[in-house]
Amino acid sequence: MSTAHYPRPAPIDSYGNGGFRFAGMSHKGSILCLPSGIHGWRASHLASLVPDDFAAVMEERDAIAFLLLGCGRVFEVPTESVRKAFAEAGIGLEPMDTGAACRTYNVLLAEGRRVAAALLAVE
Repeated sequence: MSTAHYPRPAPIDSYGNGGFRFAGMSHKGSILCLPSGIHGWRASHLASLVPDDFAAVMEERDAIAFLLLGCGRVFEVPTESVRKAFAEAGIGLEPMDTGAACRTYNVLLAEGRRVAAALLAVE
């Protein structure tokens, strides 16, 4: 994770071309949308993710009921070790393609739900 690009949650305005637009800003690469803000995320492929890639999520687990995991262009199932880490932390894990995760995140954020998102960038 890199430093926060935006210091509070914000809806995702658009995605594609290898990045995201939110709060009048753009970011190239993947992002974590957490209660503390939107952060750059070095992740690029679902298959290579390990529990340590979600350390920032786990640090904020008391404020998160579930995480939307944007897997890229298509839905994929995260590794067993990632699924187990979320189960042990008591955080729901909802994998879906990145577009669906962005749309769902925006709706749940607007509803004031305790949601976070880990979004893999897509071209």
